[in-house]
Amino acid sequence: MDSITQAALGGAIGGAVLGRSFGRKAVLVGAMLGTVPDLDVVVDYGDPVADMTRHRGFSHSLFILLPFSLVLATLLWRWRPAIPFRRWWACTGLVLLTHPLLDSFTTYGTQIFWPWSEPVSIASLFIIDPAYTVPLLIGIGLFLWRPDRLRPVMASLVLSTAYIAWSVAAQQVITLRTLPVLADNGLTDAPRLIQPMPLSTLLWRVTVVGEDRRLEMVTGLLDSEGPPQIATYPRDPALASPALATADGERLHWFTDGVIDWSVDGDQLVATDIRLGVPGHHPFAFTIARRSDDGHWRAVRPIRRPEPALRPDQLTSLVRRIGGDTGALCLAGQPAAVRNVEPC
Repeated sequence: MDSITQAALGGAIGGAVLGRSFGRKAVLVGAMLGTVPDLDVVVDYGDPVADMTRHRGFSHSLFILLPFSLVLATLLWRWRPAIPFRRWWACTGLVLLTHPLLDSFTTYGTQIFWPWSEPVSIASLFIIDPAYTVPLLIGIGLFLWRPDRLRPVMASLVLSTAYIAWSVAAQQVITLRTLPVLADNGLTDAPRLIQPMPLSTLLWRVTVVGEDRRLEMVTGLLDSEGPPQIATYPRDPALASPALATADGERLHWFTDGVIDWSVDGDQLVATDIRLGVPGHHPFAFTIARRSDDGHWRAVRPIRRPEPALRPDQLTSLVRRIGGDTGALCLAGQPAAVRNVEPC
């Protein structure tokens, strides 16, 4: 999640755990702790692919954060021994461990079991979701106003946790809705990703990666009955072999769990993380190889490609689409075939 949300979650936990003993300063301590795991962004891993795929790695590992929380609790207890050690550890442990657990509900992927497992991505929350963050901010605000009352900040934690549960339930509803579409297209067993569109869990994007095509669907909980919007994008199976022959291509394939696109731009082989953004506006695309004069692909040091600009009217159309206006949102890019989508 975004830094404001993580700080808000940490601040709310700090207030709930330490509020009676530490007053308003408990929120500050919790908010600062809540941003600690994301400090790995200052680490330069050597190239753009490494920077992307190693973010949310060791600093988000439960096996690292749990003992680290014990160290921090010891230091804080020595700083303020009037507060029992068990309460300091409850604060540091809860704040540090909930950070990666919350991140694991987003699409990006979080290596909570680093170094022994692949990234975990439940993908039921968008990276910025006001419906999750605002209750926490309200609870913190009420606590700062009346630090002698813990009920508002505790209620905000209950509400935000309930919203996570709601997001998972909504994801399952969308999954059941799209399964017949996948069966009709012979893609029941193909890699797929079902994730919320920006800022809401009412509108969802379904990405299905077949061998020679990719399906993109946008469907919302407020949509009227009818088939979902479907856009079909071509895929060239021949590009998978040279892409996966490079270390960066293999790393990106692992990181995205196969929800990735290979394409050619002139003499460049491009890998695009199609999980993030929307079709035509993917922020993470990399040149990973170049075609030599003999026609063979040669791995190169990865270069991150410029992020496409968003149209000014897209936010307005997104809000209308969330409300059930199925004609308000057009998938970006130029799909080879589009079905059940009104012309843009």
